[in-house]
Amino acid sequence: MSKAERKQSVIVISSEVARGSVGGRAGTFVLQRMGFPVWWAPTVALPWHPGHGPAARMTPSHENFKAFLGDLATAPWLGEVGAVMSGYLGDSRQAAPIARLVDAVRAKNPDAIYLCDPIIGDAKGLFQPAEIAAAIRDDLLPRADIATPNRFELGWLSDKALKDNEEIADAGRALGVLETIVTSAPAGEGRIGSLLVEPKMASLFSHIAYPSVPHGTGDLLAALYLGNRLGGKLPEPALTRSLSATEALIRLGRAMGADEMPLVAGQALFETPPGGSVTVETAGRPT
Repeated sequence: MSKAERKQSVIVISSEVARGSVGGRAGTFVLQRMGFPVWWAPTVALPWHPGHGPAARMTPSHENFKAFLGDLATAPWLGEVGAVMSGYLGDSRQAAPIARLVDAVRAKNPDAIYLCDPIIGDAKGLFQPAEIAAAIRDDLLPRADIATPNRFELGWLSDKALKDNEEIADAGRALGVLETIVTSAPAGEGRIGSLLVEPKMASLFSHIAYPSVPHGTGDLLAALYLGNRLGGKLPEPALTRSLSATEALIRLGRAMGADEMPLVAGQALFETPPGGSVTVETAGRPT
């Protein structure tokens, strides 16, 4: 493969679990399977997904984390990097070194993409300290090209109650991010939505709402979407493919009785063509 044909590297910054397929473990595996070299920076180490119950956690010291990302920011290979993706943080002070790394990547490659997945809470409320949520809001989201909050997270970040897709679209645009994918958007009975919010339009993608799904759907969707965008697909086809693959993995995981997304068993599904029960329609208030 010639230099011109090589895919650009992606820096993944998120949690690491010993057992499971969530956080940075999902991001790195999915992107590598899609052909992208990955630089990997863990924010915290956990035995398993917190949804399985309390467990110990190892968070790098602030000085070590800052130095680690500082080395990446001055690495002689930084020009290879075409994207940065950040997710679950272990400390609010991690946001500033991540922001500096994103700035350094863009200084080398102005076309680099930054995807911020603000993993701070769910329908039950914040599961991260408010200090971490505020650091993501203040230091990371202003730099993002793509954001992937769920409906609760967008409500917290925008300090608004989001009753319908028009309000979700307005709040998504207020973030100032070019592409915001809001998961858990209203989509009608028996369906679950992902609202793609762009500066002048919003599109509602939906698929069947399964009564239970394995852990890791959000991490999977964010990585798939970034991989598809880096592969040259426009936002709407990129999200259609990403959701089709995510739904295919959900069905496989349910059939297997898995409590985590079956990324290894289902890796051939990462590049699933559009299909399944995924549909798309125009949504939100026109601009």
